Amino acid sequence: MKVALASDHRGVRVRGQILVQIEELGHTAVDYGPQETKSVDYPDYASKVAEAVSTGLVDRGILVCGTGMGMCIAANKFCGVRAVTCHDDVTAEYSRRHNNANVMCLSADMLGDRLLGRIVEIWLRTEFEGGRHQRRLEKIEEFERTNGCARAAHEATEVCLNGAPQSSPVATR
Repeated sequence: MKVALASDHRGVRVRGQILVQIEELGHTAVDYGPQETKSVDYPDYASKVAEAVSTGLVDRGILVCGTGMGMCIAANKFCGVRAVTCHDDVTAEYSRRHNNANVMCLSADMLGDRLLGRIVEIWLRTEFEGGRHQRRLEKIEEFERTNGCARAAHEATEVCLNGAPQSSPVATR
């Protein structure tokens, strides 16, 4: 699985840990930065990962900021992105099992390293159940279509198919 990661300045250390963990679990990590702890605006980095997920450049994304909430709000503005904030084993598992979340947002300030590692592992290994949950996701997709996402998603796909996406990764691990 190909997983894009980004953070704001508060999540740089945690993102580094997660990058290593993803590779240890046998996945490919794409790092969208930032590389320094100098203050940055989280929407700038959330958009890089959300665009990569939305256009199919990567399978999933992980975002880290102080609380995880700002990143989650920004990422959910992209068509096809189902971003969630996870804070324990249960939210990590059920966000995948029932909601087929494709972007996970984490708090750099409120979660310990051991818990973060467990959340990431659970989220990456948990499969979507489908069934009654698929019907619900289809309703969400219909909301996107009726609110203009179909056109935006088509245009993003065209960019992806006909040329390099506009935001390219800082580094690939």
